[in-house]
Amino acid sequence: MSPLYLEDLRVGQRFTSRSVTLDAEMIKAFAREYDPQPFHTDEEAAKKSIFGGLAASGWHTAALTMRLNVEALPIAGGLVGGGGEISWPRPTRPGDVLTVEAEIVEIVPSRSRPDRGRVTVRFETRNQHGEAVQVATMQLVVPRRSQA
Repeated sequence: MSPLYLEDLRVGQRFTSRSVTLDAEMIKAFAREYDPQPFHTDEEAAKKSIFGGLAASGWHTAALTMRLNVEALPIAGGLVGGGGEISWPRPTRPGDVLTVEAEIVEIVPSRSRPDRGRVTVRFETRNQHGEAVQVATMQLVVPRRSQA
């Protein structure tokens, strides 16, 4: 895809990523490095946790979501965040196949910086059952084509 500028986007526009499958070893490896809690690293301990089994770190899900979004939403200059909210309504499990759908919900050209604007995007990361495992609403800084 060609890089997208502010002028290329419209409210309601959707982008869908490819899918990625997680396995237990991927979940444990990420957790050992970045979120070493027993319900992410130890299957037996995870069974006794609030999750009732091995669950990926929310930050693992967020990192995978970011990777998928970089491919599916080719904003000129990259996906530069300007704040947002994130939630994990259910855990990501071994064997889950994740896909991200992004929807443009607001576009605001900057008045003080005519070379860019702010785009609010809602990202839903869903598993193979269509269940949301992560929901994020983020503001992105997007360059204008006319100023590029």
